[in-house]
Order: sequence, then C-alpha cells, then structure tokens
Amino acid sequence: MAQSMLLYWSSGSPPCWRVMIALEEKQLQGYKHKHLSFDKNEHKCEEVKALNPRVQVPTFKHGDIVVNESFAACLYLESAFKSQGTRLIPDDPAEQALVYQRMLETNNLQQKMYDVAFYEWYVPEGERHESALKRNKESLIAELKLWDGYLEEMGKGSYLAGKNFTMADVVCFPVIAFFPRLHCPPERCPRLMEYHEMLKDRPSVKASWPLEWLEKPEGEDTFKNL
Repeated sequence: MAQSMLLYWSSGSPPCWRVMIALEEKQLQGYKHKHLSFDKNEHKCEEVKALNPRVQVPTFKHGDIVVNESFAACLYLESAFKSQGTRLIPDDPAEQALVYQRMLETNNLQQKMYDVAFYEWYVPEGERHESALKRNKESLIAELKLWDGYLEEMGKGSYLAGKNFTMADVVCFPVIAFFPRLHCPPERCPRLMEYHEMLKDRPSVKASWPLEWLEKPEGEDTFKNL
C-alpha cells in the first residue's frame, strides 16, 4: 500500500515533518518520496506544480488522491488506515475535541515561532524594525507560556492532549523541536522542554528527523535571548 504513495518534502519544514511522522506512526514505511531543497528552490519544480496549485511542500499523493495541506494529509492517513499502527484520533468525543483543539492551536505557535526565527528571511531588509521584532518576541513568549500551562495542567509525563500520543503530538512536535534547537532558555518553557525530551527518541520522530539536523546537531542561537 505504501508503494502507491509519493511525498514531496523538504527537510526542516514542520509541515513536511508532521506528515512523515504520521506515515511512520501508521506503519506506512516504504512510501516513495522526493527530497527537494529550499535553498535551490527545488520545491517550485514542475512536478510539484502539476499536483499542487500553491506550489509548496508537502505535496502528498496516494494513488489518484492528492492532499497538499499537512493537517489534511495527516487526517487523511488516520482515516484511511484507522486500524493500522498508532490510533491517532480517539473515539471519545471529549478526547477528540481536545486533540482537534491542540492541533489547530499549533498554527498559532508555528506562526509566532516563524515570526521570530525567520524574521530576516521573511521581511525585506528595508522593512525590518527592532520594535517589530521585539513585539514578535513578546508574542512568542506569551504563546510559549500558554503551551507550558497546558502541559502543567495535564500533569508530568503527559502528551499534548492526554496520556496517549495523538495527532496533536504529530502536528505540533515538529514546531516544538525548534525551541531547543535554536537555544531557547529552558526556564522560558520548562514543560515544553521536558515534552521534547520525552518525544525526541520516539521511533517515528527519530526516523523522520531533519537531515541537516543530523549533519549539524547544533542550531543557531536565535532564541538564546528570548
């Protein structure tokens, strides 16, 4: 079944990484994939353009089905292979609600992380202002405090939506992983750091770990003074 799947992906991209984790959790190893370099602009290639009108990665194809948004691809894999591998969406409505809530909230954490980590990448030099970066950092700090509170409330050793690993963890871990990599002070988000330590050696996470992070384990010190 996995042989009929094709994933176009770029290393270090949280959206790509979450789809790869989902594939591992659903025991779909052996899927076809093409690694595309952001630096060389390979993700804008004709192959991706033919499948994805937004011309971005991840672009995922299973037989004749094409799913391009990472959340949608992850949910599709859970629906299509519900009884295979790790059950990522619980049956209980209350538990489902929390999983969906944390999944969608991940967009907030991801965007605020991007606004600081990739400020110089996204904002042209003539439009950069220290005051804007300061506001971005303050917004990210508040967001981290919120997520740290979620984990504190759940209790030590908990996943993002309870005692079991779920789709919330699949979609959010690739974002959380940037904080220790970019040297965020542990005291800024101690529960998130503990969560990262708990998950970083999970087989699905290790199997999909970003290539450049393996080659260069130490990241920039972007969050050092957060």
